[in-house]
Amino acid sequence: MPVQGTIFENETSQPLAARLRPQTLEEYCGQKHLLGEGRVLRRLIESDSIGSMIFWGPPGVGKTTLARIIANRTKANFIDFSAVTSGIKEIKQVMEQAEKSRRFGEKTILFVDEIHRFNKAQQDAFLPFVEKGSIILIGATTENPSFEVNGALLSRCKVFVLQELKPEELMQLLRRALKDERGFGNQKIEISDDLIEAIANFADGDARRALSTLEMAILNGAPDGDKIVVTAEDIEQCTSKKSLLYDKKGEEHYNLISALHKSMRNSDPDAAVYWLARMLEAGEDPLYVARRVTRFASEDIGLADPRALEIAVAAYQACHFIGMPECTVHLTQAVVYMSMAPKSNALYMAYERAKKDALTMLAEPVPLVIRNAPTKLMKELDYGKGYQYAHDSKDKLTDMQCLPDSLLGREYYLPTEEGIESRYKARLEEIKAWKKSHANK
Repeated sequence: MPVQGTIFENETSQPLAARLRPQTLEEYCGQKHLLGEGRVLRRLIESDSIGSMIFWGPPGVGKTTLARIIANRTKANFIDFSAVTSGIKEIKQVMEQAEKSRRFGEKTILFVDEIHRFNKAQQDAFLPFVEKGSIILIGATTENPSFEVNGALLSRCKVFVLQELKPEELMQLLRRALKDERGFGNQKIEISDDLIEAIANFADGDARRALSTLEMAILNGAPDGDKIVVTAEDIEQCTSKKSLLYDKKGEEHYNLISALHKSMRNSDPDAAVYWLARMLEAGEDPLYVARRVTRFASEDIGLADPRALEIAVAAYQACHFIGMPECTVHLTQAVVYMSMAPKSNALYMAYERAKKDALTMLAEPVPLVIRNAPTKLMKELDYGKGYQYAHDSKDKLTDMQCLPDSLLGREYYLPTEEGIESRYKARLEEIKAWKKSHANK
């Protein structure tokens, strides 16, 4: 049965996101790939034939809300459980009650919010009850369940991936908040479409964040007769993001990442740090910046300084571990390193040259000499015939042909003299000279 509130709760004192929490699938915003007409999860909910499942997605996309909608529709007992406040003792108590209900022919759906916070022993406590059908488990997590949920438990659950809400979906949600009596429908609110769009963009796919921002802006809006007027300055103050309003269609987002990338490429650490700060203080996802820096490490530095990639990946991990605002220093370290490192685009150009041939010559067969031959028939067809194992040779080199005949002699990787890539260039020249001198011997 659905979880009931207490008589001490005052609905109007709740945050807007809580007051406006959808009660039905029709009110639910987003996740059309799962809940659109005829989609599998919608059919399961409407037919009350839910099985154990995991909802995986970022914060504020409706994982808990979806579980509560299921609670409102199901004939099963519904228990809301938090991984933050519950231990094995509480789990066992709930499991015992569920087992008693099963003996009387009653189903129990157990919703576990933030299931990734349970350790292995706590998760193991669910397993036997899921296996024999005492409970139907619904877990919600912001972390990859492949790493955070026990394999045995995960194998008995269907994973549904919930996506960040699109700006247009968030704008629809914000407009409903202005009209719905549970929101601000009983008040006159003046706010432009541009500001609604700005809030939606700032929320970065998070419905809770969008509604909280709207609520704060309205509460701080200026009264004008019988209405409240929300201005750009109100939203700026509520978000502490001066650049929130610059980006209507995403152009400025790409302008800033371009500025960061080109400043690093131009070996200008001061400009790079400035554009980094502009992005982060505008509310940009630090993981997005870290991903772009990681790309830069190979595209613009490559083997001129192989450590650049290690530092970029380490910065990404640091951002993932501790988030904003602490991770700003890690990104600064990475951006300054990329700016100061020697530059080479040889790896980028190597792939682009190879891609061109790969796309125009897709049917080129793999030379027989480097094909695998796991069966007798393949050996009879000369798969692997003449293969030379480099480790058996004194110089660890062979003159074996690895490119198709039509591409013989093609060169894709052309190393530069920048940084330590000069060492790789010298080594490559040695290899090519050796192969030339040993050809056809």
